Amino acid sequence: MRHGKILSKYGKLATHQVSGLRATLGAMTELLPDPVVALPATPLADAVLEAVRPVESQSVFNHSVRSYLFARLVADRLAESGYDDDLLFAACVMHDIGVAPDGPHVERFEVEGADRAAGFLVDHGISSADADQVWQAIALHTTAGIAERRGPLCALVRAGVAVDFGGPVGAEYLDAVTDSQGAAIHAAYPRLEMVRSLTDAIVAQAAKSPKNAPVPSVPADFLRERAADGETRLERAARTSRWGN
Repeated sequence: MRHGKILSKYGKLATHQVSGLRATLGAMTELLPDPVVALPATPLADAVLEAVRPVESQSVFNHSVRSYLFARLVADRLAESGYDDDLLFAACVMHDIGVAPDGPHVERFEVEGADRAAGFLVDHGISSADADQVWQAIALHTTAGIAERRGPLCALVRAGVAVDFGGPVGAEYLDAVTDSQGAAIHAAYPRLEMVRSLTDAIVAQAAKSPKNAPVPSVPADFLRERAADGETRLERAARTSRWGN
């Protein structure tokens, strides 16, 4: 009987300890960041964020980070593993740095951003070959039909950027993002009228020199459409896209 009481006592204690452990683990889980919006915890990713955040508008910066998060979801859907996550992060987050107000604004924004990003990466110890991959991904991110043929990094950057526009641009990969994933990403990095904000920045950069808007190119199209209608086709399309403006 005595042994039974002892076993009962320790059984209750064990049950209490297990319950407490479950409660603690549950609390810890709630404190963990949502993996859908988790960013790489690497020195290069930190350096990229420190370089980009101060020079871009909050709207364009959020778009750049969302592009990475969407690109990662597209990679998961495609079971694509042949890319370096640090390079994907750098290419996505720096893909619009060519329209940052502190830039020289002497080339079309895709090339200017690619030059700036590649130089930054080399200065931070990244090999010239890897920096060139990022250069290509940024320079080609507005070029449908070519970016997709230049390797997984180029293809994923193009896809991530396109998905952030929500269709019809990027419609091919929209189903890689569930509604809950999209909501989590937009809660962490709100849109803030991104399409209008980014178009404004591209048009302002393009208007500074004919070299910034060669025909044909996205900057040249935006300049022409804004001059003709006060609004680009991209802005009109955003009103009926999955994410809105």
